[in-house]
Amino acid sequence: MSSLDWLNGQAFTAFGQHVIYSDIIGNTIGLAALALGWRRSILTWPVQVLSGVVLIGAYASAQLAGGVGKQLLVVFVALWGWSQWRRGKQQARDGSIAVRFAGGRERGMLVAGTALGTLAVGGLFTLVPSLSWNPWPDAYIFVGTLAAMTAQARGLVEFWFAWLLVDIVGVPLAFSSGLAFSGLVYVVYLVLVLWGLRSWWLRTRQNTAGTPAGRETAAEGALP
Repeated sequence: MSSLDWLNGQAFTAFGQHVIYSDIIGNTIGLAALALGWRRSILTWPVQVLSGVVLIGAYASAQLAGGVGKQLLVVFVALWGWSQWRRGKQQARDGSIAVRFAGGRERGMLVAGTALGTLAVGGLFTLVPSLSWNPWPDAYIFVGTLAAMTAQARGLVEFWFAWLLVDIVGVPLAFSSGLAFSGLVYVVYLVLVLWGLRSWWLRTRQNTAGTPAGRETAAEGALP
């Protein structure tokens, strides 16, 4: 048996749902990536890439072309985020990434981009049913995930709010769809999101209180 066959093999059955190894491993690695994001470690990005690659195998084994396409895009955004943090890493005194709240224009662009993106992707999923069996919630979660990753790449605290909004829909949707394992993963994500939000928020207050204005501005400017 090859490694790919093993990854796409059935691990166990829960609540009548067959859970394969690649689904378990990919989502577990995704949790690790989020935890590293909370720590502001640049390793969050290569770990996200690895999670996406494993989940591509999971969707491919289930012959879900839409899922494969979405994970490919997630991998692409993760690679971009990795390059952004590599450019900004040298500006941080402790080796981590400086974080900040978005400005009004940045927030407006994130909200508008997420709304327009959800409409566009939801419309596409509706026109091509093979891409998604639940087009609008799926589009919302997908675009919200990309918005969160984009905000994370820029070191914005709003990254966590975006993840929180994704989880609010993702948790009940997964359980109601019979995806017990995915629902459990989303619950753990929710805990990590709240923890990470608190950490990044406190970090911005420490920066404001303890960092000279010029140095803080330089750190923020490292993530264009």
